[in-house]
Amino acid sequence: MKVSDFNYNLPESLIAQSPVEPRDASKLMLMSRATGEIQHRIFRDIVEELGPGDVLVMNNTRVIPARLPVVKAKTGGKAEILLLRQMTDTRWRALIGGKRISADTVLAVPDTDITVNIVEYLAGAERLIEFSAPINPHLQQVGEMPLPPYIKCSDADDTERYQTVYSQHEGSAAAPTAGLHFTAQLLTRLRDNGVKFAYCTLHIGLDTFQPVKVDEVKEHKIHSEYAELRETDARVINEAKLAGGRIIAVGTTSARTLETAAILSAGGDPADPKSANEICAWRPVIAFAQDTRLFIYPGYKWHVVDGMITNFHLPQSTLLMMLSSFAGKANMLNAYEVAKANNYRFFSYGDAMFIS
Repeated sequence: MKVSDFNYNLPESLIAQSPVEPRDASKLMLMSRATGEIQHRIFRDIVEELGPGDVLVMNNTRVIPARLPVVKAKTGGKAEILLLRQMTDTRWRALIGGKRISADTVLAVPDTDITVNIVEYLAGAERLIEFSAPINPHLQQVGEMPLPPYIKCSDADDTERYQTVYSQHEGSAAAPTAGLHFTAQLLTRLRDNGVKFAYCTLHIGLDTFQPVKVDEVKEHKIHSEYAELRETDARVINEAKLAGGRIIAVGTTSARTLETAAILSAGGDPADPKSANEICAWRPVIAFAQDTRLFIYPGYKWHVVDGMITNFHLPQSTLLMMLSSFAGKANMLNAYEVAKANNYRFFSYGDAMFIS
């Protein structure tokens, strides 16, 4: 299976530079997972598609101001750090941008007394860095929201607009963008309609920023991300599933967490596709809190997720591969062509799709 099998052409004009207001006014494409049939709605119409017995599973991670403008301590030359994951009070996995930055380069965080050293070169562009003091208390003052590189000139106040309304646990380098369409009022309407809610946490990391650089899909090494499903939420999901309800993942991150929980419940290894596919079709989920390296692409046997709310993702991305596994590659690529023809807006601040 080639990575190029998941390519498509996208006019730059369809890449959303800012979100629509209100959040639930974005377009919504409805697609049948079984037939590929497509309908067009507005996102707030999701209340007509969900009802008693359905469970929405939402990723309540919160994006940190992970982009840090820094300078070289000796020369004052500009550089940038993108924080990916906190390892200790002062150590982080990160990406570093700038010219001629070597292992002995000391960086300084402006408006603080904090310096930064490179401790270790990790895979690819990732580095293990150490701050001279914890950076967390200063992030709100010196950090910036890490908008994706394809957003050139957002008109929005991204401090909160790039967060879901239910965000809670800080730790992400990017937003779980499918959840950006929900408002508090829409969630209330869904609850009044009998929909139940469950939450998970997956802190989004390096793979959001890294293109797939291999030719064969199976050769791609996906990075680990911290994921957590709590016992109370696992119980809501399992009880609904046993009663014949649908489990609707809000975004690929929620889907990845749910499927990880199902594989772990059977004693399988989420990092081993063969192990995952040897598990029977349905498994209850279990509470867990650990890294996941689950890479979902066509051929994967789904265990928990019945429907998915998602945005329109980048060509040749692991997210498009996951959706192709869930709804069929032909269906997905056709849906993307329909979206282009109907001027849907793509990527993080773009429109949404509900695969039912």
